[in-house]
Amino acid sequence: MEGFRTHISIQNLNVNHGSRRILKDITLDIPDRRITVIVGPSGCGKTTLLKSLNRLLDPSEGLRVHGRILVDGENIYSPDVEVTHIRRKMGLLSQKPQVLPMSIFDNVAFAPRIHGLREKKTLARTVEHYLKLAGLWEEVKDRLATPASELSVGQQQRLCLARGLAAEPGIILGDEPTSALDPQSSKHVEQRLIDLKSDYTVVVVTHILRQAKRIADYIVFLYLGEVVEHGPAEKVFERPRDPRTRAYLTGEIS
Repeated sequence: MEGFRTHISIQNLNVNHGSRRILKDITLDIPDRRITVIVGPSGCGKTTLLKSLNRLLDPSEGLRVHGRILVDGENIYSPDVEVTHIRRKMGLLSQKPQVLPMSIFDNVAFAPRIHGLREKKTLARTVEHYLKLAGLWEEVKDRLATPASELSVGQQQRLCLARGLAAEPGIILGDEPTSALDPQSSKHVEQRLIDLKSDYTVVVVTHILRQAKRIADYIVFLYLGEVVEHGPAEKVFERPRDPRTRAYLTGEIS
């Protein structure tokens, strides 16, 4: 995006599974403090691209990754990079919320405690802060000691967002983060992402074009493992350059 700082730079990224190429020569800059949405038909490589951003692709599954992904100028696929250090920069929202088997409070306090925060009052303020950022504080402030598993699915997803933010990442990744949620809960999560983009780089995979139109500042259209088109959301949606993009947006490709 012209005039915006690049937070993530993908350079000649290829991902293969055996002889099958999943991602093909992807070169792409993702803008900082904006919501980038990756769209495309099922099986086009959207989730694989997202997972490549925080080293979640598992070589033991026969996957091979070639190319460079620079995060804050650091190549996260360099042989000497420390993977935990990379993943700490990124909070991940999965399709289904995965709360830890502990209380609401302890879910959010998990990362701060790992990083050495022990003082009770400071920890309490920290938990409150991130629950507010995730839009959940008012709903849970009187039951912080109850198990996180007792929350609704939508609340659990926002709790996962709070827990991820408490690790102090600079990037939020969402792999179809509202696909398991009801419409009202989806709206809550979408609004949280919109609110958070002023301080974070947000990258979201979705198969719902209506959602992409609601939240995206920048669009990446993937088709058969290739980036067909990318750019500011308004331009891509209203004036797509590639006929394959137009076909996808009109429902001819699904």
